Amino acid sequence: MSEIGVTPSGLVYEIAGSGPPLLLLHAGLMDRRMWDPQWPVLAERFTAIRYDARGFGQSADPDRPYSLHGDALEVLEAAGVEAAAAVVGVSMGGATALDLALAAPSRVSSLVVVSSEPSGWEHSPEIIRQLEAADAAFARGDLDAANELELRIWVDGPLRSADRVDPALRRQIAASNRVLLERAAEIEHEPFELEPPASERLHELRQPTLVVTGELDQPSVLDGAFAIIAAAGARHVEIPDAGHLPNLERPREFLEALLIFLEEIAPASAP
Repeated sequence: MSEIGVTPSGLVYEIAGSGPPLLLLHAGLMDRRMWDPQWPVLAERFTAIRYDARGFGQSADPDRPYSLHGDALEVLEAAGVEAAAAVVGVSMGGATALDLALAAPSRVSSLVVVSSEPSGWEHSPEIIRQLEAADAAFARGDLDAANELELRIWVDGPLRSADRVDPALRRQIAASNRVLLERAAEIEHEPFELEPPASERLHELRQPTLVVTGELDQPSVLDGAFAIIAAAGARHVEIPDAGHLPNLERPREFLEALLIFLEEIAPASAP
């Protein structure tokens, strides 16, 4: 059974199970519920913790400057995690996990970065053009258009049309992201990144690291993921026929890869 907690600054987290601590960080299109497909199994094997990032789900909106990796550390402290934790993040969450591993290495025993590029990564002109189009729609108040453009970028990806994505999953993500866009219109503070950014510090990583990519993800994201693999000597698993959110598109395959790493690689290598 899960317990719900709230950090001093209003971050809502959920904790379940027993065993080695495991922190789960969600992507920018959804909240902590994106871990629903894996949550029951992980809670059987670990002290599993997931939370809503600031401005997402049940967590408070930012009312002052903050960092995503600082918030992750706050959740660990509020949850009473004293030992180093395995940290798993998808997309925005993966970049946060990487920043946390560099900013507070003693708090991270192992690292799983999913569909993520390091902070400070220089994206390709093509994806920047797509992101700017979504930002322009958001700026003029056309949230439906912004939502659809973001779905095309992050859910459909560059190699398939919308009708090749599971329609129920696409509707689920669209509904979640639409709420987030409405909320974002009222948010004044953006998170600041690690300085120097992770893209300049990948050689500092010492934790056992797994990088998971989706076969159909954006090329610019894949380039960033491969940069992590090369610099950190990370293990790599590609999820076939999946885009940017492999834990949702291929939950069984993703969970299998995650458990192999967490149960065989990470404990043997943890300090």
